[in-house]
Amino acid sequence: MFINRKTEIEQLNNLYNSNRAELFVLYGRRRVGKTELLRAFCTEKPHLFFIATLSSDSEQLAIFSRQIYGFEHREVAPGFTFPSWEAAFMALADLPMLPRPIVVLDEFTYLISGNKAIPSILQKVWDEKLKDSGLLLILCGSYIGMMEIEVLGYQAPLYGRRTASTLLRPLDLPSSALFFPEYSMDEKFLAWAILGGMPYYLCTFNTTQNLFTNIHHHILNPQTGTLYSEPRLLLMEELREPRNYFSILRAIAQGRTRLNEITQASGVGEVNTVSRYLDILQQMHLITRRVPVTESQPEKSKKGLYQIDDHFLRFWFRYVHPNQSGLDLGLSEAILEQRIRPDLDHFASTAFEEAARMYAAKLAQMGKLSFIPERIGGWWNRETEIDVLAISQTEKAALAAECKWSVNPIGIDVLENLKQKTNLLMRDSEIKEIQYALFSRSGFTPALMAEADNTGTGLYTIRDLVRGE
Repeated sequence: MFINRKTEIEQLNNLYNSNRAELFVLYGRRRVGKTELLRAFCTEKPHLFFIATLSSDSEQLAIFSRQIYGFEHREVAPGFTFPSWEAAFMALADLPMLPRPIVVLDEFTYLISGNKAIPSILQKVWDEKLKDSGLLLILCGSYIGMMEIEVLGYQAPLYGRRTASTLLRPLDLPSSALFFPEYSMDEKFLAWAILGGMPYYLCTFNTTQNLFTNIHHHILNPQTGTLYSEPRLLLMEELREPRNYFSILRAIAQGRTRLNEITQASGVGEVNTVSRYLDILQQMHLITRRVPVTESQPEKSKKGLYQIDDHFLRFWFRYVHPNQSGLDLGLSEAILEQRIRPDLDHFASTAFEEAARMYAAKLAQMGKLSFIPERIGGWWNRETEIDVLAISQTEKAALAAECKWSVNPIGIDVLENLKQKTNLLMRDSEIKEIQYALFSRSGFTPALMAEADNTGTGLYTIRDLVRGE
């Protein structure tokens, strides 16, 4: 199933239709759909799709050599290989250029791990020959840190050669919901809250089974659960000291979001040590350090709260990792019913706020705000917090919104409470003009809808967020 990615496909088609050689870098976390995106793009176009592995450098070169030779020949001579990577890359310039060929080097970081000189070799060949060809060369990798340092970094040999690059991010809520056509709006949202926008995870759930059956079968069951060990395998592959990172991620998932709280709960070491681990997790795009959106210097703010970005990691470290002993003993049904089902609404509330912030950006894109926001996030001080705040420091204007993941319609008291919170916001900032919005799982009372009509308050439901309209 290939869903959305329209912007990325359009970008790739624009590169393909250009009149010059292109070196495109695509990177992003494992399971985010990089390979499927490239396969969809390459369909019906002449292409060479090489996927690197952890095998030896000589074996990789031999496989790549045979693919190059096989591009023009039906049969490849047994044992054929180019004498060097430089010769193999040089041979790419000799591929027939009409119609234009695409060469994909997938899992490029595996090639670098096996041969540190490959970026330098490719840079030399690009400068000498490939930049004047009609080639579209795509480098794709999953280790975000390595791609940003070894390929995109200022000191990397290939720096300045790429003609475009994209960090492929998880699908948004409306796109993720398309994986579950038979689910209700609530179920579509909850599936996204649990799995996030990672296509591989979304494809794992069976849409003919209800949400809790899928959780039980695919996440909690050590024998049948495709996702049971997924985070463990992912982190053990990418991190040198996975045990310490596991302790930190579990602490965050359990609600310890401040640096001192994480340090105490994880037992990993002193604050400085934990800070280094947190920095690496941020570089991997696994966690985010959130600060009030009004902070002028976010990196220096002492109000930072850490949050796991990846929804499935958040779910796994909250419910699976702490209960693995019980799950291994066959107690998955009891853990589902006693520890997950009663707590799931509380867990989903964080994702509901995230979805509301994304929707606030969409409101701005649709011209439904009276100002152009510069930042969208949350806001808090020692007295209170606002779930969603979109601000323009230039126009001194803001959109303030409250989110309620509740089974009951919300009433006018929620709007009045939000207005009281914004009084504190205006006291502590330069914001002068405020629009209001409310996001509700279960709708609104008639009194609130009447008040909203009179005051221009935006009212949005789970259906609006899931459909993205």
